[in-house]
Amino acid sequence: MKPVRIACINYAEEMMSDRMMGRLTAALQKCYDEHFLPVWGYPVDLDVTRKPKPTDWQLVYFDDATHENFLGRHELTHQGQPISKIFLKTLGEDEPVSLAASHELFEMVLDPMANLWADKTRHTQYAYEVCDAVEEESFIVSGFPMSNFVYPSWFEPFEHPRGTKFDHMGSLKAPFTMTEGGYVIKKVNGKRVIKQFGSPEKRKRFNAEDRRGHRSEFRDPKGKHHPGRRAAKRRG
Repeated sequence: MKPVRIACINYAEEMMSDRMMGRLTAALQKCYDEHFLPVWGYPVDLDVTRKPKPTDWQLVYFDDATHENFLGRHELTHQGQPISKIFLKTLGEDEPVSLAASHELFEMVLDPMANLWADKTRHTQYAYEVCDAVEEESFIVSGFPMSNFVYPSWFEPFEHPRGTKFDHMGSLKAPFTMTEGGYVIKKVNGKRVIKQFGSPEKRKRFNAEDRRGHRSEFRDPKGKHHPGRRAAKRRG
């Protein structure tokens, strides 16, 4: 399988230097190749650039959701390719940029449009997001904390043999479960989209975040979407 080329673009002028961007991208590539790829497949090539090709997917870093290059961007680039975004100023003190970047990278690769769902029952579906359920757990690659992620077995609603792994770090013991620091997005009866949290503390932390532009928000009709370029111009 030919690797997907993902352009890694740094618009976070205040928060991340080009040197750090290079180190981070190299660590992400190593993490992906050594940990994620053997489980999920789908090879990728990460390339640091300011001039992405029209066919490139994009992993873009912003200081926050007010950057001029963010307007109008949702789950696709202007060329119609998948995109994922990291907002450095919105990250908590205990959330390194590598943790957020690996989270976004893993989830974009498996569900580029953020529109896939896995059936648990006839009436309940879970979003095909591979990091949310374990999102506050991490392991180290080249000195950078990287996000834990679930395995294909996590999306399989049947009994598994003893010893089956449901996530990379071995924290979960059954499909569709989550850690205390995780959350899941569910669709009930094919219509209502809800979020379920691993603990009350996680709910509080989540609700305090600036979620504008995050891929998970586009699954929910009531999600916190950025207004986009045209709406911003009308208001301006």
